[in-house]
Amino acid sequence: MSEMRIAVMGAAGRMGLELVRAIHAIDGCIVAGGTERPGSNAVGQDLGTLAGVGALDVRITDDPLELIAKVDAILDFTAPKATVEFAGLAANARIVHVIGTTGLSEADDAAIAAAARHATIVKAGNMSLGVNLLVAITRKVAQALDADFDVEVVEMHHKHKVDAPSGTALMLGQAAADGRGIPLKGHTASGRDGHTGARKRGDIGFAALRGGNVVGEHTVIFAGEGERVELTHIATDRGIFARGAVKAALWGRGKAPGVYSMADVLGL
Repeated sequence: MSEMRIAVMGAAGRMGLELVRAIHAIDGCIVAGGTERPGSNAVGQDLGTLAGVGALDVRITDDPLELIAKVDAILDFTAPKATVEFAGLAANARIVHVIGTTGLSEADDAAIAAAARHATIVKAGNMSLGVNLLVAITRKVAQALDADFDVEVVEMHHKHKVDAPSGTALMLGQAAADGRGIPLKGHTASGRDGHTGARKRGDIGFAALRGGNVVGEHTVIFAGEGERVELTHIATDRGIFARGAVKAALWGRGKAPGVYSMADVLGL
């Protein structure tokens, strides 16, 4: 089978450049292109040079339609509005679309699901192996411990992150809700401030911390009377997400259209 041609959306950003480096380093795929917004200084520049892997003779474009028409997969850690647009283009092209974008609304998710009638979409709030193992463990622990154990999800990221809770925190909260057999919606508590009253039994709490250059730290706390269980994942290298995204794209090649998760990719 020929090498998979993978493009990066938002290629000149921090995560975009990590994705370029990961594609370049992993066997079975090549850097086939990248996009940036019209007017960006990165448009027209060589992707390899920007990513520090040497010139690849692959230029950044501001035309996603033209690029998506000639690649096998796109990696997308951009913004909700852009991701929905890219999903529609990926559906038209019948290619693999790996989505690491966070902050998606229910309407965004519905649009992505509609695109998945024709595109193979792998969508996850976090692409790392360790986090997806943590999700699976969280579900099991929540299933084993009843609502006498209060669940709190605490996350910290760098000061530039614009959405909260993080996509990973929501994945973990959903896993806890699934383990308890309850919907996450209607059973959450976040942004506590002032006189809030006692904690409601069965709620899943979220706390978001921001500062410095923290890549990502997530802890799920099961707090009972006289004991506490804490499950933690700490990311120190943004490259783990990029490598997971490339793995997801390679896995998706030849798969039927639909929305898949990293649990599918990893066989969890």
